[in-house]
Amino acid sequence: MTNPGGLRFTLAITGASGSAFGVAVLRRLSASLAVEEIALLFSPTGKRCLLDETGLMPKDLAALPKVGLRDERDLGADISSGSHRHDGMAIVPCSAGALGRIASGVSESLVSRAADVCLKERRPLVLCLRETPLNRIHLENMLRVHDAGAIVMPLMPSFYTAPQALDDLYDTFATRVLDQLGLRERDSRRWKE
Repeated sequence: MTNPGGLRFTLAITGASGSAFGVAVLRRLSASLAVEEIALLFSPTGKRCLLDETGLMPKDLAALPKVGLRDERDLGADISSGSHRHDGMAIVPCSAGALGRIASGVSESLVSRAADVCLKERRPLVLCLRETPLNRIHLENMLRVHDAGAIVMPLMPSFYTAPQALDDLYDTFATRVLDQLGLRERDSRRWKE
C-alpha cells in the first residue's frame, strides 16, 4: 500500500563494487512510512555487480514494496523530466564513470539524465562514490558535482558502532544516506543514541 502524498525517491545502482550498500538503502526506503514510491534503476554493469556481489537480480529488488523498476535506456521515463514530482536521488554505489558523466552533463542514460534533472531542479542528489585510489580527474569531478549542488558521499562505512556483521555496516551507511535525502529515520546505531 502506498502513502498518498508521501515522498518519492530515485535510487540507482551503478557498476562499482558495493552494491550491497545500495540494497540496504533501498530496503530502508521501502520500509519507511514517509516514502510513497521508489524509482529503481541500474546501469548495465550495476546489474552485473549486483548479481556477483549479492546473488540478487533487479527483479528481486523490484519485488520490494513501493519499488518501480525503470529501464536505464528509457530517456523518456518519468524521472527524466523536471516536471515529474520527486524528492531526490541517490546513486549507491556511484562508479567513477557515472560521476564523470554527471559532472560533464552527459545524459546518455536514464541514470545520468535523472541525476542531471536533480541538479537543475535543485533536488537532493547523493553520489556515493566507490573508487580507490582517486586520481585527479575523480577529485575534480567530485568538486564539480559538489559545486553544482550534489552531495558527494564516498562509500565509507563507520565503525564506531562496533559492527558485528557486514549488514551492520550497510545499514549504518544507509541511515546516513537517508539523512542526506531529508529522511530522519530512527536508528539505534547513531552516535550516542
